[in-house]
Amino acid sequence: MEKRTLMNNVEIPVLGFGTWQVKEGEQAYESVKYALECGYRHIDTASGYGNEKSVGRAIQESGIDRRELFITTKLSNLDHGYENTVQAFKTSLSNLGLSYVDLYLIHWPNPIFFRDDWKQANAGTWKAFESFYTMGQTRSIGVSNFCERHLNALLDEATIAPQVNQIRLFPGEQQSELVKFCKSLGMAIEAYSPLGTGKIFSSLPLQVIARSLDKSVAQVCIRYCLQKGNIALVKSVTPLYMQQNLEVFDFSLDSTTMKIIDSLENICGLTVNPDEAEF
Repeated sequence: MEKRTLMNNVEIPVLGFGTWQVKEGEQAYESVKYALECGYRHIDTASGYGNEKSVGRAIQESGIDRRELFITTKLSNLDHGYENTVQAFKTSLSNLGLSYVDLYLIHWPNPIFFRDDWKQANAGTWKAFESFYTMGQTRSIGVSNFCERHLNALLDEATIAPQVNQIRLFPGEQQSELVKFCKSLGMAIEAYSPLGTGKIFSSLPLQVIARSLDKSVAQVCIRYCLQKGNIALVKSVTPLYMQQNLEVFDFSLDSTTMKIIDSLENICGLTVNPDEAEF
């Protein structure tokens, strides 16, 4: 597994196993258990996914040295503000059965419950994040779904800059200006849904590319994400696909192919404006 180095010198595996919409209980437990068995070392969950306990149980029972793992969780949309964040983080650590995580993220910049004073709420949350980081309870801190305006507001109050922005990113959804802005600040980009939302598999250009390489469309999309310099978070509960999604380090896409994929537009729908989301 290849790794990249964040701005604070923490190494992160470039391919992570995501658990969004993976149900708490046996589905989450068995999925993470198998992911670890077949080689994933980067596991991504969130309080809002409701599956931290099962994810944590799979981690605990894997027998893998904790230092070999990179575990991410995220702050719930209901828990912004300093005091709420402190309690929420304690709950996440307890659910996961861990003394620390490797990355803690603000899941959404302006949840509807805090929309009238989201800047103040985020400032309080980030102050708590900085304390977790300073105390070693998380090795890295960052954000998710933040646009440039949200990042600028946060940076006005921050002592420690976010090391990661996790955003919706896949062929046909580049968010190029946001990616450029984040990278200009030294932030790593994590791509969630790098395989889109299902419609991407019906893309004729991607099918042609995949056939020419004797690879799957999913493998092409993951490889594309990695060659763009991003970190990919892939999700599946099917063992065969979980294994196949790891098999992306034995080939590369040439410049012509990268340009073809760059040119794709709106395959799976546009990203929701965080300021207008009803959650």
